[in-house]
Amino acid sequence: MIYLDKYAYSNSLRNMHPAEKFFFALSTMIICLTTNSYIVSLIIVLLMAGVSVLMGKIPLRFYLKLLLIPTSFLTVGITTIAINIVNDMNKLLWGWQIFNITIGVTTQSLHLAIKLILRSLGAISCLYFLSLTTPSVEIISILRKLKFPELFLDLMSLVYRFLFVLLDTAEKIYTSQTVRLGYADLKKGYRSMGQLVVNLIIHSYHRSVELYTALEARGYNGKFKVLEREYQFSRKNLLIILITEILLIIIGGGSH
Repeated sequence: MIYLDKYAYSNSLRNMHPAEKFFFALSTMIICLTTNSYIVSLIIVLLMAGVSVLMGKIPLRFYLKLLLIPTSFLTVGITTIAINIVNDMNKLLWGWQIFNITIGVTTQSLHLAIKLILRSLGAISCLYFLSLTTPSVEIISILRKLKFPELFLDLMSLVYRFLFVLLDTAEKIYTSQTVRLGYADLKKGYRSMGQLVVNLIIHSYHRSVELYTALEARGYNGKFKVLEREYQFSRKNLLIILITEILLIIIGGGSH
């Protein structure tokens, strides 16, 4: 999480207008979700990875670790789609029989599973590109210009920033418990984990009260006002983005 914020401020696409990156990520994600094509989804996954790693200079190892997180959850969900009860044995690729019920993978279920995982990874890679190349302050600024509710944007900002406080606190508590052999065995590990969660909840409550008091003391009136960096739109970037989206639409239409 900390590295995510670090790369958002230090990547090679930092000077690119955040609205251009937002439009690129959003339009590509919409195409990925609406186009019923394996090819387009796979191209988007590779495209976003290439732009993030090659142009944004995000370390490949870190990017792959990030991509591995949703992939593990998707694999579990996709497995339940790929494996189901089979009535037509002619469509069965492989499976097994339990009490006169055939459970296995069919051509249709396998195609559906692959399509869903590629589409999900494509959409996730679009969000990764945006979060790895654009600071949260600038994303919130774009949403504010799009007339999103101020309460929603303020909550986004507070929750995002508070995550780092909680992670830092949890790490310190965990380190302290480890030094005191709090995870020496399974029983102690469960007890230490319970204490960590309880202390984290109490600490987060106290920090939230302190944060609100500090905001009130600084004249908080329901809006977070921050200084925004000035950017210039690039016609070249906009043209490249437009051409890329048109090509993806053409490829998606031709692959049906």
